[in-house]
Amino acid sequence: MPVKEKIGIVISNKMEKTIVIKVENRYKHPIYQKTVVKTKKYLAHDEMGECNIGDQVLVEETRPLSKRKRWKLSKIISKSSIV
Repeated sequence: MPVKEKIGIVISNKMEKTIVIKVENRYKHPIYQKTVVKTKKYLAHDEMGECNIGDQVLVEETRPLSKRKRWKLSKIISKSSIV
């Protein structure tokens, strides 16, 4: 079975070895045809603590690491330009 992957933006890195990412899902409303944006937050494991707020990252599904943490950082796609 393939591993699930998601691309998101880091919105918090205040915890040790944990980041919070937001993943946006865009789709057209079936009746009104307006683009609707749904946002979901995921907790991901960041072993080295290398992510900063605003980075675009790729996370992959893993075994449960804590109560809410089921994803781990796979790679950083782009670094944030905010310093």
